[in-house]
Amino acid sequence: MDFQIKGQSSMQYISHYESPLGAITLAADEKGLTGLWFDREKYFGNTLEAEYEEKESVILKKAEKWLDTYFMGRCPEKKLPLHLQGTEFQKAVWAILLNIPYGQTETYGKIAEEIARSRGREHMSAQAVGGAVGHNPVSIIVPCHRVVGADGNLTGYAGGIERKIALLQLEGHSMESFYLPREGTAL
Repeated sequence: MDFQIKGQSSMQYISHYESPLGAITLAADEKGLTGLWFDREKYFGNTLEAEYEEKESVILKKAEKWLDTYFMGRCPEKKLPLHLQGTEFQKAVWAILLNIPYGQTETYGKIAEEIARSRGREHMSAQAVGGAVGHNPVSIIVPCHRVVGADGNLTGYAGGIERKIALLQLEGHSMESFYLPREGTAL
C-alpha cells in the first residue's frame, strides 16, 4: 500500500457504483484507490483532485469487484492497491484500520493506545483518532465502520449512522451490544 500527502498525486479517475446502501463514487490514480465515498456523505470527495476524469481503470474495476463480493456478505481479498492521501497521523490510524478483521470491531481508545505505543508516548487522544477515522478517504475497504466507542456507542460515520449499522450487520454483528448516541456526529 502506498500512502501519499494530498496534492502529490497524478491524474485521478472516477467511477460510480450502485451499492445496496446507496450510490458510491470511487476514485483512483495509476498507483491505487484514492477515494471511496457514499454520494453526499460528510467528507465527499475530500481527497479528489481538482482535475479528474470519469473513466474505468483496472484499479477501479478491481475495487468494484471487491465491493460486489463484500455486499454479497463475503470477506473480500485484501489485495487492492491503495494510494491514500493524508497526514502522517491519519496514515498511521488508517494502517491500523486495515488490520481490523472482517466481522470484528475495535475501539477508538484501543487504536489511540496502539498509536501512543508506536510513538513512544504514554497517551494519545481517542478524539484525535476519531478525527482521523472520520476523514478516512476510502470507506468500507479501509474499514472505519468497524470502530466503535468503548461502551458500545456507535458514534459517528461520515456515510451516516444507518449505513454503519447496515455494514456491521452485513459482517454478522449482533447489534445488541451497541447503542446509538443521543447527540453528536453520528446523527
